[in-house]
Amino acid sequence: MKTSLKDEFLSTLDGKKAEEILRRCVHCGFCNATCPTYQELSDERDGPRGRIYLIKQMLENGEATEKTRTHLDRCLTCRSCETTCPSGVEYSQLLDIGKQHIEKHVPRSFSDRILRYGVTRILPNASWNKVMFRLARQFTFLMPDTFREQIPTEQPLKSYPSATKTNRTMIAFRGCVQQTATPNTVKAAKAVLSHLGIELIEVAQEGCCGAVNLHLSEHERAVQQAKRNIDAWWRYLEHGAEAIVMSASGCGVTIKEYPQLLVESPYYRERALVIAGKAKDLSDILLAEDLTQLPLKTNKERVAVHCPCTLQHGMKNKETYYEVLRRLGVEQTRTTEDHLCCGSAGTYSLFQPELSQQLLKRKMKALSEGDPEGIVTANIGCQLHLGSKAQVPVKHWIELIAERLEN
Repeated sequence: MKTSLKDEFLSTLDGKKAEEILRRCVHCGFCNATCPTYQELSDERDGPRGRIYLIKQMLENGEATEKTRTHLDRCLTCRSCETTCPSGVEYSQLLDIGKQHIEKHVPRSFSDRILRYGVTRILPNASWNKVMFRLARQFTFLMPDTFREQIPTEQPLKSYPSATKTNRTMIAFRGCVQQTATPNTVKAAKAVLSHLGIELIEVAQEGCCGAVNLHLSEHERAVQQAKRNIDAWWRYLEHGAEAIVMSASGCGVTIKEYPQLLVESPYYRERALVIAGKAKDLSDILLAEDLTQLPLKTNKERVAVHCPCTLQHGMKNKETYYEVLRRLGVEQTRTTEDHLCCGSAGTYSLFQPELSQQLLKRKMKALSEGDPEGIVTANIGCQLHLGSKAQVPVKHWIELIAERLEN
C-alpha cells in the first residue's frame, strides 16, 4: 500500500510503525471474511480493510471525524483478521495508533467521557470494582437490561483438594475483575498445579495488566500499570519463580506485549522482554507437565469449549488449549464458528451493547449445537458475557478440572 503520511507524524515512533504496517497491506480483503463486525454489518468500513483505509486517510490528511471514530469504536480488536492475513499486517497496533490520534482531535460527548473515565478508574482497581459489583447487585432495577445482565452474581468460595508438597514456584496473576468476580479461578489453578509440584504464589503489589486502559486509549495509564507490575514481579523472578501464570487470556496477551507498550522506556522495555518470555497461559504450563500425576475422577459431563480471541488470535495458543483439555479427558461437544468473537472484548459490551448482543446471540447458537451440559472458557470477560445468556453453567476450564480432583 502506497502511503504519504504527514512529515511531522512520520518523525514519531507511532508514525514509523503506522507506515510500516500500512505498507504491508495488499488490499486482498481476506480479513473481512473472518471479521465479526463485517459479518454482522456488511459495511466495508466495519471490516479491517476499510478501517485500515480510514486510518490511512486520517494520518495522511490530518482530518479526523466522528464517522471515522464510530467505525474504529466498533472494532472488537479480536485479531481474527491478523490470523487470516497472508501479509502479516499488525492491524491491532495500527488501530491503537489510529484511536490515540482521533482521541486527541475529536472530543467525545460529556456523558461518554464520564462513562469512560469511570470505567478506566473503577474496573482496573480490584477494591473499587468489588464495591461496584456489590452496589450494582443492589440496584439492578435502575439499569438497562443489557447492563443488568453483565453484573456477575457473587460466587461462594470453593475448596479444592490440594497437595501439600511442592518444589517449584510460579506467580499467579490474579487480574482485577477476575479476582473479585470469579475468585475460584485462581484457587482452582493453585489446587491443580499443587499436584504437579508447583506452588502458585500471589504478589500483593501487582495490579491491573493495563488492558482496560489500552482498550479505551488511556495509553499513559496503561504504561504506568505495566511498570508497576514489572517492579512487583521482578524480585520474585530473581529469587526463582519460573513463570507468571495467566488464567485470563485477555491479561495474558497484554502482558506478553509489554515490550511494545514500553518501547520508549529502555530500562523497563529490557525487563518487559524478560517478563513477556515468562508470561505463560495456564494451558502452556499444564501441557509441559506429566498430567498423569493429577488424581482425577472420571466425569462424563459434556461441555462446549469456547476459545477466547485473545488466546487463539492474540497469543496463538488455540491448539495448546484444546490439546490440554483432550489429555485431561474433557468430553467436548460439537461447536461451529470457533474463530468468531463472543462480543465481550474487554469493555466492548459496555460501549457497543447492541452489536455485542448480536455477536453473543450468534456465539451461543454456535456453542449450543452439540447440546452441552456446560460451557468452559479461558477468559474472565468471555465467561461473564457468555454466562449472561447461557442456559447451562459457564466456568473457567481450570475450575472444571479442579472439581474432578480426588482427595
